[in-house]
Amino acid sequence: MGKESFEELEDSLGQALRHARGEMELRTTTHRVPPEPKPRSKSSIMALRRQLNYSQSMFARALNVSPETVRAWEQGLRAPSDAALKLLAIAEKHPEVLLDSE
Repeated sequence: MGKESFEELEDSLGQALRHARGEMELRTTTHRVPPEPKPRSKSSIMALRRQLNYSQSMFARALNVSPETVRAWEQGLRAPSDAALKLLAIAEKHPEVLLDSE
């Protein structure tokens, strides 16, 4: 362990002791936890794609997945991952972001 790391650890331990003795109040930050992505049926995925007027290939390109993946979702052979579910939710609420390449 380097001298700088040791000093940082020593300082943190000192802060913990002061807090335990009531000599110091720690800052806390509260974060809102995003909800679990909602599962999507094969028909809801197909409906979203059709609503956007995309072919399976165009939809796959917009979501950065393979056309085979979109086909498998729509046929019920595979379920989208949590990351893909989040992306589908974004595509549903803000489809314009699918066209933003930056």
